[in-house]
This record gives sequence, C-alpha cells and structure tokens, in this order.
Amino acid sequence: MVVSYLQRLAWFVGMVLLQVLILNNVSLAGLATPFLYIYPVLKMESGSSRNSLLLWAFFLGLAVDVFSDTLGMNVVATVLLAFLRPLFLRLFIPRDKLDVLVPGVGAMGLAPFFKFAAVSVFVHHAVLLGVEYFSFAHPWQMLSKLVCCTALTLACVMALEGIGKQK
Repeated sequence: MVVSYLQRLAWFVGMVLLQVLILNNVSLAGLATPFLYIYPVLKMESGSSRNSLLLWAFFLGLAVDVFSDTLGMNVVATVLLAFLRPLFLRLFIPRDKLDVLVPGVGAMGLAPFFKFAAVSVFVHHAVLLGVEYFSFAHPWQMLSKLVCCTALTLACVMALEGIGKQK
C-alpha cells in the first residue's frame, strides 16, 4: 500500500514537472497544447475510492495551476474528470472486469481504452477551455482549439501507453 502511494506521488510530481516545465511551452500552430498531467487520473485503479480520486485530482490540478498561474482552471477540469471517471469506465468496460483494474491498453484492449481516454480527455479539455474562454464570442476558435488539444493530448496518452506496453 505504501509502495502504491509512493508510485502515485512519483507520477504526480513527474507529470506536474513535465507539464509545467515543458508541455505548457509547446504550442502547435497556436492551437494545440498537450495537457498530459491528467494521465495519472486516467490510470488510477478502478477500485480506488471516489474521495481518494477526487483528492489526487484536486492536488494535481492545484499544483499545475500554482506553477502555471491559471487561477483554478485546471482544478475545475481535473476534479470534474475525476468525478466522471467511474461513469466513463462503466461505459467502456464489462462489469465483470470493473472490480480491480488499472485502465490501460493491456488490461482493457486498444479500442475500449482509446474510447475511454478520448471521452475523458475531451470532457477535461471542454471544461478547461470553456473556463478559459468564458465566452462564446469566438466559437470556431474555441472548437478548433478543443479538437486540436484533444487530439494532441490523446496522441501523447497513447504514446505513453505504447511505451508502458513495451516494458
């Protein structure tokens, strides 16, 4: 159990540092920025309590907000993702496999994990960009940024899954 918390803490610190130091400075065509810091939220065991998941998500979003100076935008999006995550898992995983499962390509298969990750990343980014824009004055710009950021983040998540599968 202690090892599990230490692994989560290592992922937490690693993802926050990666996001704040490198990925926040990446911008493809001014539209796409990968938000890979949500990967530990996606990968938490399905048997984790909702309170634990929400706390980890809160502190993950708070750490990114503090270092990115974004005033709680990441907290809102990450906590909502953590709240909806069990629902998304139930949508894409058969009930008999849902008890103790670490979501991933190896445990779920490629198509179910891709669908789970795509819906999760899309919802996270929709909330994050909705809070950022807080207006529908430029809907096409917001929609294009949403699609590009979702695609880039999803590509990064699947790349991490591919690296993890190689081990």
